[in-house]
Parts: sequence; structure tokens; C-alpha cells
Amino acid sequence: MDELLSIAPLVAAALRERRPVVALESTIISHGLPAPQNFETAIAAEVVIRSEGAMPATILLRDGRAIVGASEAEVRELATLEDVTKTSRRDVGYVLATKRWGGTTVSATMQIAHAAGIRVFATGGIGGAHRGDPWDISADLTELARTPVAVVCAGAKSILDLPRTLEILETHGVPVIGVGINTFPAFYVRSSGLPVSARIDDPADIAATLRAHWAVGGAGAVIALPLPESSALPADEIEQAIAAAEQEATRARVRGKELTPFLLAKLAASTSGRSLIANRELLLANARLAAQIAAFLA
Repeated sequence: MDELLSIAPLVAAALRERRPVVALESTIISHGLPAPQNFETAIAAEVVIRSEGAMPATILLRDGRAIVGASEAEVRELATLEDVTKTSRRDVGYVLATKRWGGTTVSATMQIAHAAGIRVFATGGIGGAHRGDPWDISADLTELARTPVAVVCAGAKSILDLPRTLEILETHGVPVIGVGINTFPAFYVRSSGLPVSARIDDPADIAATLRAHWAVGGAGAVIALPLPESSALPADEIEQAIAAAEQEATRARVRGKELTPFLLAKLAASTSGRSLIANRELLLANARLAAQIAAFLA
């Protein structure tokens, strides 16, 4: 993997000097948000991480290399391209071999971050088990079961089967830590009503828990921070919008890795763009917390 990694000099220096580094994924740029919000949000997340004294490392694939610490020019180019592969762990080898552009999902970002020596990763929300199809389960969950990286997120997207998602994480020994909340956040909605495995509000205590988790052979961990209350959407409104979007996806026969971007686009339309605002705000809040945790781990 080292031969395929291209670590930016500033990121490499921070890792050598044991300073805090936070990984960021790139599907939010390539598939999650429309232009120009995708570029603006990605850069804003990096600014937030730097403001907390940590080094951001946006991860993407291009020209046969896994880029760890993409430049602003690379982020800008990714934000405008149409032919970008949504890259999960299974796709990394193909995208590298064919020298395509790849926007990395949670699973691919975790894989590459771990290879680079980064232990903390901020994203919007993790993938999970989809509703209605028992076999449609995100690779994010199995990656959390195998890769020792902490994923700071706003829980899992409301479009998923959240009880089954949490059961799968429990089966694989993945702790789900609520921050400021006793229940699992549901991305646009602050609470799903489902309990987390532990609540820890102090970033220093979260870092101590992660150290102990990894010391005894644990792998991934979910650090679940609910989005700011001012940006949260009503649960009943989201449920109605999801139901309508799922019906449309069924009619259009949208499945697999294309399903989540399809549903998110429909939610953005049905909420008059409020879901896009929520997406940005929760990502920035997660980036800030991830930087604080990384500082205590460094």
C-alpha cells in the first residue's frame, strides 16, 4: 500500500511529529453535495480542523495514487468532475489500477487513513443496513469491524434501517459512543431514540476510551455527535420525504451504491435545500470534535 500512497508533505510532517491529523472523505465532494456547496463545505471542514490545531487530510484517488491530504486545487477539480467513481473498499484496487478519479466512501477512507497512520476520521454519517433489502448492507459496517480508526459522525443516515445497523455494529464489537446524547443520532434528525453503547461528552475521555479499545485489540469505533439543534429537521417530515424517495427509487430501479446519492438528492429537493444546510453544519461540527479528539490522542 505504501507504494500507492501519496501523502502530502504537511500531513507527513504532522504524522512524523505525532501531531494531530484528521482524515476527511471525498464522496461528499463527488457524490454527496451539489456544486459549489461540495467544494465550499470540504474546504470549510479543513479550516475548522486547522482552527483546532490539527492537520486535515482529505483523501481521494487519482492517477493511480491514494492521495492523503489533497490540495485545494485537487478538491476544486474533484468538485467539478462528472466522471468520478464512488469508491468503497472493494473498488480501491480497480480505481487505482485504471488511474481513475475516485471519491472515497467511509470504508475506503478508513482503509487508506489506517495505511497512512491516521487514527481519527470525520464524516457526515456512516452507511448501514438499507430498508427493505436484507442483503444491502454498507461496507462501512464491516470496515468498522476490521480497521482501528475512530469515525466521528452524526450517526447514520435517516434513510437506513437504524435498529438493524446498530445490531450489526454490536455483533462486530464496534462501540457506538454518543456525545452529548444517550441515543443514536439519525443524521438530519438529532435522535433516533435508539440507545448508544456508551455516552462520553469530554473529548479527552473519548480519546482515553479509544486508546483502551485499541489496546485490547478493538477495531473501529463510532463517535456519534448529533447535529446542531438549529439545523435539525423534524423526524416526521424526514420520514415522509424518505418514504416518497424510496418509492421513486423502486420505480426507477435504483439500487446498490447509486441508491444513497439518489435518495439524498430527492431529500434535498423535498426539503427545499434544508437537508443540504444540515449536511454542511453536521460535517463541520464533526470535524471540530474529531480534531479535539485527535489532539488528545496525539
